[in-house]
Amino acid sequence: MPAQPRSAAPCSPAAPSPPATLIGSVQRAMRLLETVARHEYGAPAKQLARETGLALPTTYHLLRTLVHEGYLRRDKGLFFLGEAAELLSSSGARQKRRSTVVDALARWRDALGVPVYYAVYREGEIEVMCVSDTPANPAVEEWAGFRETGHAHAIGQCLLSQLDEASRRDHLDRYPVQPLTPYTVRDDHSLLRRLERIRRMEPVIERQEYALGAVCAAIPLTLGTTAATVAISLPAHQSDRLLPAARQLQHEIGRLLGSLALSISM
Repeated sequence: MPAQPRSAAPCSPAAPSPPATLIGSVQRAMRLLETVARHEYGAPAKQLARETGLALPTTYHLLRTLVHEGYLRRDKGLFFLGEAAELLSSSGARQKRRSTVVDALARWRDALGVPVYYAVYREGEIEVMCVSDTPANPAVEEWAGFRETGHAHAIGQCLLSQLDEASRRDHLDRYPVQPLTPYTVRDDHSLLRRLERIRRMEPVIERQEYALGAVCAAIPLTLGTTAATVAISLPAHQSDRLLPAARQLQHEIGRLLGSLALSISM
């Protein structure tokens, strides 16, 4: 009789694909770092080996390497996080604080339909830390440096209004008033008088002083010794929206002030 064809093997689920190649020594080193981090007062090698499930010789080898690279330090037979690990931790914390501000600005941008800016006055300089805008609602183009033209825009005026008189004069000595548009304040004396009249925690309004065709409002944030502000801008033909939007922004900031206070130094 002719040979009969073999029946097909029954279908079975495909074997799971092997995981991507992992470097075991890196995984073990990370487990050691995480375990050391849980021991505020340090831990000996034998305890770390037991808690990580690593062989003692492997643990000693990894600990020596991590100490050499600065991720751990050894003191009286106990292991603690080293400067390199602490640097990673502080960098991660800064990134988390920054993301808090970035997320908040994006929420306000979408809720108000305007570009939103976040700036601080740090070491004698105006620093715009973050801008959140969209193609439909673009930010004002920085055609003249924000640092040098603080007298002309709402961000700068708001920050300068939070400084003491000596700090304001020091800033203007370094960055004197100069006309940018026909609406820009004309001299230091006029600017200082205006800054003195700004009421505490009131929005600072600027209309076409920095850029023709743009109006801006800035909300002061005085947290500890740091002067900061969150600001918005609009096309000049929508200037009637500026103050209501600024008031709404001020209300929203009040709800998140605790989070922003932690994030102010991002």
